[in-house]
Amino acid sequence: MMNFLNKTQVIAEGLDHPECVAYHPDGTLWAGGEAGQIYRITSNNRVEVVANTGGFILGIAFSPDRSWLLICDSGKKCLWRMDTSNYSLTKFADGVVGHSFNIPNYACFDSKGNVYVSESGAFRQTTGKILKFDLGGNGEVWCNGPFNFANGMVMDATEDYLYVVCSFMPGVERIRINSDGTAGTREVFVTLPESVPDGLAFDANGNLYVSCYAPNKIYKVDQNRAVSVLIDDWEAHTLSNPTNIAFGGAAFDQLFVANIGRWHIAKIDMGIKGLKLVCHS
Repeated sequence: MMNFLNKTQVIAEGLDHPECVAYHPDGTLWAGGEAGQIYRITSNNRVEVVANTGGFILGIAFSPDRSWLLICDSGKKCLWRMDTSNYSLTKFADGVVGHSFNIPNYACFDSKGNVYVSESGAFRQTTGKILKFDLGGNGEVWCNGPFNFANGMVMDATEDYLYVVCSFMPGVERIRINSDGTAGTREVFVTLPESVPDGLAFDANGNLYVSCYAPNKIYKVDQNRAVSVLIDDWEAHTLSNPTNIAFGGAAFDQLFVANIGRWHIAKIDMGIKGLKLVCHS
């Protein structure tokens, strides 16, 4: 398979080891830094810091109406809600009844007004969980796992399954979303030996892309669960510990990559449309 590295370029530099990236329909990219920075990157790739939590930013996700950004902060062990009009920060949640966050890692909104948040648990301990909140910050432990370091997440097009990276399994699990909203059966979707997977994104054809903190690869998993390598950057310059990934662009056929090992966001010209998230519809 073609190595898409020749279709990849650095587009925004000077970020503080970004772990996350999110695409806004207005053409801007958003990211976070390891000292609590929230970055807004304009369509001409100008980087500006619009807020700072003082923590360590992991996943970010736009609310369905894009009026606010949900921020996973492992440094402060909480979730923040940032108003996208004035960049003001308010605490969204620091856990649920019976569980306080240790490593809130990634957030995923559904079309019904819920947000799922991965709780990684602890390094080298299989204690990860999935929490579920309404838009007001009221939540519960949705799936107690335990997951081996729950990380990036994505839903399929029909919202039948929530896919969850388990970084130290290593691979991806999926949990059925029952018709009443509860967590259903759980299964291993794919294993990726000798890797540390981190981020997930679907394309519009149902192929799943998995970015890996190590090695510097992005895998493609087709609908038959066959695994191939989309990109392998052994030099670690264009991709350097790639973490979260997000589709976007004017034609929604570009994949943006956060690189926590360096200081930039990369863009891959995929030539195939991504699956739009709730905030993109």
